[in-house]
Amino acid sequence: MHEENINSETKENDSIKPSNFIRDIIDEDLKINKNEGRVHTRFPPEPNGYLHIGHAKSICLNFGIARDYKGFCNLRFDDTNPAKEEVEYVDSIKEDIKWLGFDWGEREYYASDYFYKLYDFAVQLIKQGDAYVDSCSSEEIKELRGNPTEPGKEGPYRNRSVEENLDLFERMKNGEFPDGKHVLRAKGNLSSPNMNLRDSIMYRIRHAHHHRTGDKWCIYPMYDWAHGQSDSIEKITHSICTLEFENHRPLYDWYIEKLGIYHPQQIEFARLNLNYTIMSKRKLLELVEGKFVAGWDDPRMPTISAFRRRGYTPESIRTFAERVGVAKRDNIIDLALLEHTLREDLNKRAQRVMAVLRPLKVTITNYPDNLVEEMDAVNNPEDDLMGSRTIYFSKEIYIEQDDFMENPMKKFFRLSPGNEVRLRYAYIIKCDDVIKDENGNIIELKCSYDPETKSGSTASQRKVKGTIHWVSAKHAIEAEVRLYDRLFTDEDPGGHKDKDFKEFINPLSLEILSGCKLEPYLKDSNPGDRYQFERLGYFCADSKDSNKDKLVFNRTVTLKDTWAKISKG
Repeated sequence: MHEENINSETKENDSIKPSNFIRDIIDEDLKINKNEGRVHTRFPPEPNGYLHIGHAKSICLNFGIARDYKGFCNLRFDDTNPAKEEVEYVDSIKEDIKWLGFDWGEREYYASDYFYKLYDFAVQLIKQGDAYVDSCSSEEIKELRGNPTEPGKEGPYRNRSVEENLDLFERMKNGEFPDGKHVLRAKGNLSSPNMNLRDSIMYRIRHAHHHRTGDKWCIYPMYDWAHGQSDSIEKITHSICTLEFENHRPLYDWYIEKLGIYHPQQIEFARLNLNYTIMSKRKLLELVEGKFVAGWDDPRMPTISAFRRRGYTPESIRTFAERVGVAKRDNIIDLALLEHTLREDLNKRAQRVMAVLRPLKVTITNYPDNLVEEMDAVNNPEDDLMGSRTIYFSKEIYIEQDDFMENPMKKFFRLSPGNEVRLRYAYIIKCDDVIKDENGNIIELKCSYDPETKSGSTASQRKVKGTIHWVSAKHAIEAEVRLYDRLFTDEDPGGHKDKDFKEFINPLSLEILSGCKLEPYLKDSNPGDRYQFERLGYFCADSKDSNKDKLVFNRTVTLKDTWAKISKG
């Protein structure tokens, strides 16, 4: 196979090697020159859905190890179930990995590349007496395997002759039998306390079109059969899996030892679990097919494509994966940590702009009718190199409805009748009059401004308790803004045995606001561009629906950072 050192687009700070038990194992292997000093990992997704944030941790781990040890990482699709696999999923997985900053070079493989080799391996096991064709029904097989406290029992087909097994297996391959008629099973140990060793199924008959091999095959290998042998064929040194495969390792070892082929080392680590989140691809598919969300990339989903569309950065996800670390036992990570990591990153890179999401018109009565002033606004106080931009001030402006209160509560330091507030980058204004419609709704404020308090002038040092954002009505552009929140109201929506996880869907997970007023600088925003809307949160132009004719912005994350408070406490 072609090999070249792994190429990563990640930044220098990503190349710092974090310590964990997997790296400790690799360090010890290198000390004794195990595998001739090679480090070769793989990321083996099943193309039956979109990747989620848990897969992002595995991607960062496998590709990161290969990068840091100057080794190799294969991308291998375990495409052994044609009924659930689609090219769409293959393409999305490749896009996600590249977006995260990793490149597999020419090391793109598929389990289907090895179907002939796997078939030959199976024939070898049959000839050795280590595999047989079983004609029992799935219910009978389940009953005969016993349970963790009772040993299994031999079925009526377990002792078929080698010749009969070879004949039946070949005929299975040739398509002579309907689905479910036969399976090929490993002849293991029916008394083993490990259920995986009790004659696990290796092949099942499935007359289904495969996205790569077409209709060539009528039998398909089970994941447990294809996985370890594929690792062996690719000469993987460290086969890194999540904990649910720990009990499967004895079966993988049994196959390798019976075949007498190269033996990769499997290492298990704890998968990523986030509160308020569902990680099961089956349940995520339920959300998509049931139209509870608008597709796999709906910004409320935990998929990588959804995080990308929502405005997350690949740097923030890589940093998050490093912070949660690599553990040996499952635990649940607070979603607030992911949001905190994102805020840290966006705070450094996102340009500040002003946007009014729920506009309230303000007329400044003592401001000249036709005057337009240009104000200088800082793009990002965290980065002087980002410079500044021009914003416009005129007689009529918009402010947020929430920034005015007719009967203010105590410590309300925004605008109210007779009180003053500073407009960001502009003047101090005072509310003189409140205009209402026939239903008593506030539709406009009449205010006056102090011309001596322009930002940057000496008089601007006059203090008021509140500063609010605004947009010039004459220059504002309109946009649709989608306010996304957590998809579930329960910390563990999938952990209730007596309730369906969909019962915990947050009815307020999406609010769509139309007629939002934005400063004109945003009119040329490209899909995916990220900003901080001052005082409101971080937003990005939607990658699918935003265009020059209609601007659509998604709220990426709010400004409030609960994790910082928790961690300091």
